[in-house]
Amino acid sequence: MVCDDKRCLPPTYVDLKFNLKAAEIVENIEEETTTALFETGKIDEGILEPIKWKTSVEKISDTEYVLVSSATIDNNWKLYSQKVPEGGPIPTSFDYMLGDGVKLVGETIEGEGKEVMDKVFELKIKFFKNSAIFKQKIKVIDANVKSIKAEVGFMACDDRKCLSPSFIDLNFDLTKAVSGNDIESSEEKSQRGLWSIFLIAFLSGFVALLTPCVFPMIPMTVSFFIKQSQSKAKGIRNAIIYGLSIIVIYVLLGTIITAIFGADALNALATNVWFNLIFFLLLVVFAISFLGAFEIVLPNSWANKADRQADRGGLIGIFFMALALAIVSFSCTGPIVGTILVEAASKGGIAPVIGMLGFSTAIALPFALFAAFPGWLNTLPKSGGWLNTVKVVLGFLELALAFKFLSQADLVLQLHWLEREVFLAIWIAIFGALSLYLLGKIQLPHDSPLKHISVGRLLLGLLTLSFTIYMIPGLWGAPLNLISAFPPPLDYSESPYGVGNSKGGGANNHADLPEGAHLLAPHDILAFNDYDKGLAYAKEVGKPVMIDFTGWACVNCRKMEQNVWVKPEVLSKLKNDVVLISLYVDEQIEFPEGEAPDSKLRPGKKLRNVGQKWSEMQTIRYKTNTQPYYVLMGHNEENLIDPVGYTPDVDEYNNWLKKGISNFKNN
Repeated sequence: MVCDDKRCLPPTYVDLKFNLKAAEIVENIEEETTTALFETGKIDEGILEPIKWKTSVEKISDTEYVLVSSATIDNNWKLYSQKVPEGGPIPTSFDYMLGDGVKLVGETIEGEGKEVMDKVFELKIKFFKNSAIFKQKIKVIDANVKSIKAEVGFMACDDRKCLSPSFIDLNFDLTKAVSGNDIESSEEKSQRGLWSIFLIAFLSGFVALLTPCVFPMIPMTVSFFIKQSQSKAKGIRNAIIYGLSIIVIYVLLGTIITAIFGADALNALATNVWFNLIFFLLLVVFAISFLGAFEIVLPNSWANKADRQADRGGLIGIFFMALALAIVSFSCTGPIVGTILVEAASKGGIAPVIGMLGFSTAIALPFALFAAFPGWLNTLPKSGGWLNTVKVVLGFLELALAFKFLSQADLVLQLHWLEREVFLAIWIAIFGALSLYLLGKIQLPHDSPLKHISVGRLLLGLLTLSFTIYMIPGLWGAPLNLISAFPPPLDYSESPYGVGNSKGGGANNHADLPEGAHLLAPHDILAFNDYDKGLAYAKEVGKPVMIDFTGWACVNCRKMEQNVWVKPEVLSKLKNDVVLISLYVDEQIEFPEGEAPDSKLRPGKKLRNVGQKWSEMQTIRYKTNTQPYYVLMGHNEENLIDPVGYTPDVDEYNNWLKKGISNFKNN
């Protein structure tokens, strides 16, 4: 079973011809896979789909093109080469379906890959990890040819098991061909994502430098190296070693986090109630500490031991000086490091390591630079109250971010304790208080007496005040597109249509709605949360069905609803041309006693809640488990067009709707 970015195909079975030894291996692998999926309950992690394909086309000339097939490969999985020794796994193969007006030029070219002894097949096999690109050059003789279809067959394995051979259809749209320089491979996108993590972490490290735990250490430490060294060159060398030691310490921390938790595990916790509640409490504690109520410090014994080791001198002594800095400054850097690690780990792969590399580089850089140019020390601003101001501002930001995690938990549980108005009121209060603090109207315990405020502080205060005022109309139903991913959705509120609306309350007050339907506020889209009732109504009114596989804690779902669905051309179709069925895969409503249906993915077990019912439906029928996921189908439950996922481009999403609705009318 395989998926690309738009659709999934049902599981495929083919006859395989192996020697006896290989057949025994595959048999054992299949048994192990079955055990992993059903007996140990690993199916909760999602259906195994380690390889995802997408296509693009490079244009060389008016008649020559390159068909590009890009595979994105999950961590720890392998995609095999087109040439595999006999007795090994199924090689990757491409079958291009060409008419008379097209011919192949040469063979399909693949990337470099790796060739090592495979643990499963005990053969030396070439394979790809993380990503792979295959290119096939073609010559188009007939100008009327607009697309090329192909089929890719492949087998995926990790170090313990293999999946059944899979075959999926590929479609290459020649009308969307671009020059080769404009095509970005999945590997390039991954690298771009890592660069983004590095940059964010680097800027966070720069902010950490400006806290009272770190900033005063710069002139003190650099002066120490210069005075204690026999020459300027040796002082610079020691400062550089000190900076590199800081980098090693933090990168080691990122490596440990990656090894212990893994990116996929943390990413899977994004909608977990307990994870969100724990992280909410953690950020609140960090915020209160930043605001000056108390200091979060590591045990003094740790710092004392590091200091004693630092007295040894030499490279080891310098390393332990860096370790002592990391321990002593934890009260300021700990919350920042923790936030970076969680964000980076959710991105996947080595992102936590890259995050710590960026953070520590920003911390270490000043020590090397000021050691090389000690005269610059005189240009540093004096330590003072402004350092505490930086720390307090971070406290306000941590506090605001904390409520995002609490909101996620509330959405999943559907408690309606932190509805949109309450969330916005809290943020308005937090950023309003921050504005007053920056403008000098509020003072906190560790602040120095303030006779005047600097121009920079004034400008930051005005910016924060403007942001606070921007959020106020949200209490009356304004969409607040700038922060649409943070507050609860517009319909998760006390007044879905805005305070003081003329409709007299929420959508559920409409008595003339079909059974099981409600109006999705504030768009007034007729929606069902029950599949059977929605399908029955669609047949009654003669309209196609749009299934919206969504989640209460799905950020991209909210972005689609608040940034794409609100556009007139899209909203008109959703209100008038389709019957919307929104199925929440994280819905926590439990089934009545004795009425829980059997799980189809875990034989012998019952479904716990309604969300699992919709999640299994999506997994079994569409072979995918990501949200948002949109399906346009007819009354016989047939797809009118390939389903799509997150599609922030309004024109692309509108065209998808338009084509699916047109296909329904033409059937």
